Amino acid sequence: MSNAPAAAVVTQSAYLTLHYRLAALDGTDIVSTFAGNPATLMLGQGQLAPVLEELLLGLPEGTHKTFELAAGQGFGERNPDLIQKVSRATLDENSVPGADYKIGDLVDFAAPGGGRFAGILRELGEESALFDFNHPLAGQPLRFEVNLISVL
Repeated sequence: MSNAPAAAVVTQSAYLTLHYRLAALDGTDIVSTFAGNPATLMLGQGQLAPVLEELLLGLPEGTHKTFELAAGQGFGERNPDLIQKVSRATLDENSVPGADYKIGDLVDFAAPGGGRFAGILRELGEESALFDFNHPLAGQPLRFEVNLISVL
């Protein structure tokens, strides 16, 4: 008979040390800690996307598992309403002064009432710019691999 304590399991406020990888289904890493130091984080603090945190709940310490996320499951579906034209004046007033933006750049804006938001520059004209404010991973199927080293 073993007197070993049961492995700790992930709860909504657990403090975790883990390796994780978020990758496209073709295996291209988007972010990975497996080649370096593990990540240390507390659930519920916004350090991982809520859907990724949900996948971890109830897993025991020592688990090494891979999850497949359907398109839109990880970061939502792409929303065409989040592709917006912004006047050059608005862009200049609310972003880094004198910045030399290129198509594909992620541009950070001051939001009305405080806060920040960011969009990918899709087109840049004399009078306006077209931005995609969808999360860059929205609408994409993803693979989430996790190795739970410790759970407190």
